[in-house]
Parts: sequence; structure tokens; C-alpha cells
Amino acid sequence: MATRTHGSWRVHGLSVEGYRHRRDGVPCQDAWRCSTGGPVTVLAVADGAGSRPRSGEGSLLAVRLAVEHFGRLPASGADGPTAHRLLRRCFQRVVDDFLDRTGEGAGDHATTLTVVVLGSGWLGYCTVGDGFVVLRAGTEDGERQFHLLPQPAAVSEYSNETVFLTTPDAARWVRTDCVRDEGVDGVLLSTDGLAQAALSWSGGAPQAPNGSFAASVLRSLDIGGGVPDDEDDRLAALLRSDRLTALNGDDKTLLRAVRDGGGG
Repeated sequence: MATRTHGSWRVHGLSVEGYRHRRDGVPCQDAWRCSTGGPVTVLAVADGAGSRPRSGEGSLLAVRLAVEHFGRLPASGADGPTAHRLLRRCFQRVVDDFLDRTGEGAGDHATTLTVVVLGSGWLGYCTVGDGFVVLRAGTEDGERQFHLLPQPAAVSEYSNETVFLTTPDAARWVRTDCVRDEGVDGVLLSTDGLAQAALSWSGGAPQAPNGSFAASVLRSLDIGGGVPDDEDDRLAALLRSDRLTALNGDDKTLLRAVRDGGGG
């Protein structure tokens, strides 16, 4: 996909099928989408449930609805509880629309959803399931700093179960946050297929970003004038590489945004 811009942000995304899906001839069930034409930039990634027969369609529908509904948020955003209410309201509208469109087959379309809204001086975040977001903001001893946004609580202490848009009590598990930091100049969204490569883990849970990975995948967008014509091929080769496949054989999605002049 060609790089898209909104204001001072450059955006680029890609999804590739994982090893198991390539081996079995199954299409990629991840999806991503961005919206750059409204008052805010919206970034969305989704991971269709591998056990559900129409989850690939579900992930595509989820990201399309996300950019539609979250794209109506005001550019100036809001503070504190108001921001959380606005984000949760958008999330509920996505869920309601999703269920209306899929009807009795909603469960067959099960998918996670992670959304970031880039406004004027603020960033909104909403996620259900196991996607994740890393921000680049600030420096320490001359080193760029990367920050993992909080993820939803685990369904239970003993379960790896993932919550989907179609989970009956999905709103109970959704996580929202609002960040006001003019120093944020890079954003990375991904589905869980990249969790082992992009995050540092302890005790079976992600604790922090893998700074070297985040820095490397944001670097090409920091180049003035956009990204090289072969960026899709280069990124696809990375996502399908033996090194990343050995860590996780799932589908992989990487959606990136950098602020002009943010490369430092």
C-alpha cells in the first residue's frame, strides 16, 4: 500500500498470512485499515478467530466500521472521563453495527479489534482482544523511548481465552485510554502474531516494547518524502521471515504511523 498522510502523519500498513495458513492454503484472517480524510486519523487492526469459518470477513468488517465510527470524533479530543466515554461510545456503535450486519452468523465472524485515534495534541486508544499498541515518545540518555499501552485484563488467571467483538459481554473487557503528549511521534499497532517479536515478556505476560524491533520498523517511515516503492515487499519479507515465524506462526499485521520530522 502507498503511504498515506494526514496532517503531519505518514501511515503505512500490511497484513500477511502466517506459516500455518500458507501451508494449508488458507487466506489471511488479519485485517487493517486507516482513515486520513476526516478531523482525526484512525488506525485499526483486527485478528479474525482462526476457529471461526468467516473470521476473515469479520476482521475486514471490523476495521471498516472502526474507521467509520471513530473517525467522527472531534480533532481536539476531550479530557479524562469524557474521553473514555466517547471512545466507549464509538466502540459500542461498532459492535452494534457489526452485529446488525452479521445477524445470526455473528459468531462465525468473530474478531478482535484495536483502534488508535490521532487528533490534535491527543491520542485515543480502544482495544478488545489481544492486539497491542506501542508509542514512540521522548528520549532518555539520547535513546528514543518506546511505551506499551495497557492491554485489557486477562479473562481469567488460568485462561488464554481471547475476547472478540461478538463476545456477549465484550464491553466489560474493552480497554480505553487517552494520551496527551506532544512528544508522541511514532505509533505501531499489531495483532498478536507479532507479540513475541515486538514485546518483552515476563511471567507469561508482555511487560514492555522490544525497542530495537519498534525502532527498526518505524525507521523507514521516518525518511523524508515517504517510503521506498518496494516497502511492501521488504516488510512482507520481514513478517514472513524464518526468524519471526519461529516465534509465532499466526497471521501478522503491522500498521505504522510517524509524525513528519519525528525521526530525529
